[in-house]
Amino acid sequence: MLSLFLEAGSLKKLPRTGWLLGGVPYPESIADHSFRTAFITLFLADKLKARGVEVNVERALEIALLHDIGEARITDIPKTAQHYIDKGKAEKKAVMEMFLKTPDPGGYFRLWREYEEELSLEGRLVKFADKLEMLIQAYEYERAGFKNLDGFWSALEKLRKSEFYGYFRELVDELVERREKLRRD
Repeated sequence: MLSLFLEAGSLKKLPRTGWLLGGVPYPESIADHSFRTAFITLFLADKLKARGVEVNVERALEIALLHDIGEARITDIPKTAQHYIDKGKAEKKAVMEMFLKTPDPGGYFRLWREYEEELSLEGRLVKFADKLEMLIQAYEYERAGFKNLDGFWSALEKLRKSEFYGYFRELVDELVERREKLRRD
């Protein structure tokens, strides 16, 4: 497992390439993004649970921690490159190989698939948290003066169509309002 732990460490050094292509010269790492996605997942899951939704918070956190692990091998392939490369197939192969020497290869792979294919409530929640995290990051970069990040905000539509939007509408709308205020100022 030490090899897996060392390999996962590369996520701390690998930048999120979409931000590079968007003109952010020193963007967050994949690990930075994964941490805040897990952090957001914890609070969203707890809020859902408090509202009576049957959500397994621990499972959601496990999924959040694993959701980008394949990028340690295939990197963060930007949308423009995905026209030429089957990212899903490559990431699936990488994740399967990475989990081979773990105590429960099939179990970890199933957790990853729950996110990737949105197979469970917890997997879909992490997908929601992942998109929300990206928009929070876009807002932070815009607040720091970076331009041309409008393309990232297309994820807003996915959030609004999500089964979770009704629970977290105020949170999403507040982020949009802050962005609109920033753009007016």
